[in-house]
Amino acid sequence: MSSQPTQAKTIRAQLLSAMKDGEYAACERLPRESVLAEKLGISRTQLRDILASLEREGFITRRHGVGTIINRHVLNVQTRMDIEVEFLDMIRQSGHEAAVASVRVSEGVADEKISRQLHIPVDTPIIRIARLCTADGKPAIYCEDVVEKALAKGSYTIKDLKLPVFYFLQQFCGVYPYLDLTDLRPVTADAALAEIFQIPIGSPLLNMEEVDFDIDGRPVFCSTEYFADGIFRHTVMRKKL
Repeated sequence: MSSQPTQAKTIRAQLLSAMKDGEYAACERLPRESVLAEKLGISRTQLRDILASLEREGFITRRHGVGTIINRHVLNVQTRMDIEVEFLDMIRQSGHEAAVASVRVSEGVADEKISRQLHIPVDTPIIRIARLCTADGKPAIYCEDVVEKALAKGSYTIKDLKLPVFYFLQQFCGVYPYLDLTDLRPVTADAALAEIFQIPIGSPLLNMEEVDFDIDGRPVFCSTEYFADGIFRHTVMRKKL
């Protein structure tokens, strides 16, 4: 039997799909909570938690006396930078065929930058996972994830590392990222990145420097990500407080 968090995540995904292109694709509002909870086979308390998460992310708006309004202008956004989405899903949502072209794993030690990001001493052993994802066969996203080596337990293979990094963290490190802080900046491709992306030196790329924290506020991994120009339209939703 699924745990409650897993069940909620599954039902949330089902509800999003139903609003986008399923049962509620032509509706302005969702059914009343009592009706919707019964259709989904969950309690009204569970439903309210799911609706609250969807409202925080702008997909719906709940108004007293009006009901739960479906925000199609938000639902139709292809790529949201303010919502964590796996790279392959991001590529698919942008209308392309997604694949992992290569995964390279290496061991090393923390430099000053990684030391600051992960709050570990310089020269602490680390694992670096470099991954290249493609869109329609063309390089689209290159990332390097860094995890403190001491966190990794058990036997893992390259097959495990080809899956999203969060799988590796949960299965082999016992780590559950809760939130991340990410710095964004435009960069131009140097010789190494030009070779990876198969583009001319000096071509524009979007760079993200990410640090993920667990629920207790401890940094658990960091990532350097590069996104090819012209494949994604990155959108951020910001609510007025």
